[in-house]
Amino acid sequence: MSELVDAFTGPKRGADRAVLLAHGAGADMHAPALVCVADALAAAGVPTLRFDFPYRTAGKRAPDRAPVLDASVREAAAELARRTKLPPERLVLGGRSMGGRYCSLAVGAEQEPLDALGLLLLGYPLHPAGKPDRQRVEHFPRLDVPCLFVSGTRDTLASVDALTAATRAIPGPVVHHWLESCDHGFRPLKASGLTSAAVLDDVARVAVEWVTGLPGA
Repeated sequence: MSELVDAFTGPKRGADRAVLLAHGAGADMHAPALVCVADALAAAGVPTLRFDFPYRTAGKRAPDRAPVLDASVREAAAELARRTKLPPERLVLGGRSMGGRYCSLAVGAEQEPLDALGLLLLGYPLHPAGKPDRQRVEHFPRLDVPCLFVSGTRDTLASVDALTAATRAIPGPVVHHWLESCDHGFRPLKASGLTSAAVLDDVARVAVEWVTGLPGA
C-alpha cells in the first residue's frame, strides 16, 4: 500500500466520534462536498479525515481495482482511529459516491467487516451509469449500523424510488435526505433558484445533525 495522503480537520483528542470521508471516482479529497462537510463537522467538534485513493496520488484518472480501494478504506479508517485514539466502533465511515460505496462494502463485508458507528453516504451510486438493472446492493442486508443517504432527486445513478426500495434491505436504521432538483454531483437546476453553495450548506447541516445525533460512547 502506498503512503496515505490525507487531510485531518477538527480536534485530535477529546471527541467521542470521528468521521472518515472518501472521495468519488472522478474527484479527490478536495472535492467541495467533502471539504464543506469536514469543515462543518470540525466546527461542531467532530474530527474528520479525508484521503486520496492511490490512483489519485499517482495522478491517474481510472480508479484502482476493488481490492486496492477496499484496502485503502481500511488503512484510512485505522489511521483515523490511531490519530483520535478512538475504537473503530466510534467511527462514522463514508463519503461521496464511489468512496461511500466502498466504505459500505467494508462495513458489510462477509469476511472481516469493519466496525463502525454509522455510514454517511453522499450520492450513493446504486448502479453503474445506464445500467439500472445492476444494483450494487448485495451487502445491504449485512449493514446493521445507522445509515444516512444524501442524494439528489435527479440522480441518474439512484432514482428516489429505486434507492428507497433498495435500502429497505438494510437492517440498520436508514435516513434519507433528498436534495431537490439536484443531480448525482449535487448540482441543482437553475430553475430551482438554488445555488450549489446553498446545496452544500444543506448537505453539511444534515451531516452534522445526523453524526452528532448518533448514540454517545
